[in-house]
Amino acid sequence: MLSNTCKYAVRALIYLGKFSEEGTKIGIKKISADLLIPTPFLGKILQNLVKQKILVSTKGPNGGFGLGRKPSDISLYDIVRIVDGEDFFRNCLIGLQPCSTHENNEKPCPVHSRFGPIRAQLMQFYKDTSIEEILGDMDGLEDLIRL
Repeated sequence: MLSNTCKYAVRALIYLGKFSEEGTKIGIKKISADLLIPTPFLGKILQNLVKQKILVSTKGPNGGFGLGRKPSDISLYDIVRIVDGEDFFRNCLIGLQPCSTHENNEKPCPVHSRFGPIRAQLMQFYKDTSIEEILGDMDGLEDLIRL
């Protein structure tokens, strides 16, 4: 359900949370090589996250990217909202316009009443899950970050 761009952003934040120490930066080429993401594409994603203060960056030979907040202060919701937008949590499951824009006098789509509660649970999961929690669940599984 997430776009590839969003998946790459999540992976990059997990990577930076795991391998960059406070105050240190990791170069884009290293991140790109380790995560198998094309450097120009990853650069655009990371710069967007810098603009939103999720990451910090420094230019130059010792430059690179690092987390702009504590891992406990970065939720999956923050990442999805920035990269894919909040429509991810509002859009109709089957792509009909009325689900996200319906008025009281319009009928929602046929799956609206069933999917609505699931969508709300999904949003809560994204809000409640931080990069720190994901990092805690990764102990011993660092090689999975490349997936």
